Amino acid sequence: MKIDRYEVESLTPDRFDDLVAVLGVGGIGGCWCMYWTAPTTKAWGEGAKGGRTAPNRKAFLDIIEAGPPPGLLAYLDGEPVAWCRVVPRQSLPGLGNSRFFRTDLDIDGVWSLPCFVVRSAHRHHGLTTILIKAAIRHVRDHGGRFLEAYPWDTDEIKPESTVYTGLASTFERLGFEVVQRKAPHKPMMRLSVNG
Repeated sequence: MKIDRYEVESLTPDRFDDLVAVLGVGGIGGCWCMYWTAPTTKAWGEGAKGGRTAPNRKAFLDIIEAGPPPGLLAYLDGEPVAWCRVVPRQSLPGLGNSRFFRTDLDIDGVWSLPCFVVRSAHRHHGLTTILIKAAIRHVRDHGGRFLEAYPWDTDEIKPESTVYTGLASTFERLGFEVVQRKAPHKPMMRLSVNG
């Protein structure tokens, strides 16, 4: 799909090298977007060891190959510049074990948008907003009811590695509402994708 100057595509196996171009060969410290997929932080940490050869890399590649696509890549003039994970919440067991994001709220039809990565040369150009808009369309097209996010709620300047979940103010501008808050800085926000 086209949004502003960007093309946004689902991550399929043939686009794995484009994901590596965004995440880097080490998959951002061996994470490979497996943090919330792992049942515990300890399990994720074990899988992160090794960077480019980390077990998390193979596990995420297996997820991509099995389908459906686990997220979206944004391209500018054919170059991959940003990534977001967007999947049904139930496929992320780590959320159910999180002190901030486990919930008694209904999770049927809820999709999660847990992280963003934007290549350094393309930061501060609105790519988080572009990816959120694309994720809303993606979830709607795949029969989801809500899109849920876990941003930082702060006015402080934070390192990019800290705010990989996005900022609450960005989600608020796009119509997301806080549905749960177990810590002042970590709201859980949702948007009905069907208006």
